[in-house]
Amino acid sequence: MKAADRSDPPCYAMVVPGLESVAADEITRDLGGTVRKIDRGIVIFRVPHIGPELLRLRTVEDVFLLAWGTDALTRRAADLESIRKWTARDADWANLLRIHHSIRPKPAGKTSWHAVTQMQGERGYRRTDARDKLLEGLTGHIPAGWPIVDDNAAVEVWLTLQDSMAVCGVRLSDSSMRHRTYKQEHRPASLRPTVAAAMARLAGAGPDAVILDPCCGMGTILAEAIALARSRGFTVTAIGGDTEWGAVSGAGVNLRRGVGLARWDARELPLATECVDRILANPPFGKQLSTPEEVPGLYRDMVREWDRVLRPDGRAVVLVAEHDALTRPALARGWVGVRQLRVRVLGQLATLSVWRKPPRSA
Repeated sequence: MKAADRSDPPCYAMVVPGLESVAADEITRDLGGTVRKIDRGIVIFRVPHIGPELLRLRTVEDVFLLAWGTDALTRRAADLESIRKWTARDADWANLLRIHHSIRPKPAGKTSWHAVTQMQGERGYRRTDARDKLLEGLTGHIPAGWPIVDDNAAVEVWLTLQDSMAVCGVRLSDSSMRHRTYKQEHRPASLRPTVAAAMARLAGAGPDAVILDPCCGMGTILAEAIALARSRGFTVTAIGGDTEWGAVSGAGVNLRRGVGLARWDARELPLATECVDRILANPPFGKQLSTPEEVPGLYRDMVREWDRVLRPDGRAVVLVAEHDALTRPALARGWVGVRQLRVRVLGQLATLSVWRKPPRSA
């Protein structure tokens, strides 16, 4: 999996585990890219042109220029010399840095840089050993006058090791890609914007659709749904609410204007029957409730109300940890499962599911 001999190298994206297929779809559909490989949390791809549009991807956490990659790690100490060799010989660092500077202009003064090493799984060496070999391999390729810093470096070289796979590259994105600049208000356990963006894509809302988030929290899902519609050249009507005034207020700050927000109970919505086209929801997980035993009854009542306000042939995209507690009432209402993804959010396995309410019988 070495970089090809052409001016523009392959790229790779870091993705919330479980959302690789959604990110691959965004890369191919929105950028005209070609996906070369998918691994846990990683999508390797090529695009017709490497430019700022890469930084507008919304379902990925970070984007990199690929320096080198391999599927041949042994997990033994012999890997260390291979890491040094591949870094020193198999990457066109001058070209990678040139492309990086064309997208992320060099700062005034000396360009600072930083090396990051991530490692998953048991190995016969430490993460710091791998980083040392990465730095050895970079000797002579990074300008000698560039200072190494721990934070806010202008250039970052990353090495990620998982199982027998390794990827090494230059980071194009910064923290705003995963955190979003619109999020002025936050709260603990808030949904990751990239997950919300994936939910918006899975919903497949069209022009003038009415989108409802009955458990809106800080408004992240609605923000991503609005942004997706805008990127496709149309508008949607967004409605949201939460049981907490603080959440509704925070969502108002993050979403600014043009969204209908209210404090309500998601089991008793002040909305007309069959008035929304899409429901996107991240209801409370069991561990977020005072007693997890509340979950089955809570989800049953929510689904009953959501079914009432959802138009026939509408879709619901729901992220929960207790998927069985959602599935039973959804099937009882006649909803049809369209897609199901297992993702890891906040360190916990959860299920992202897409449901369709059947069309009205003729």
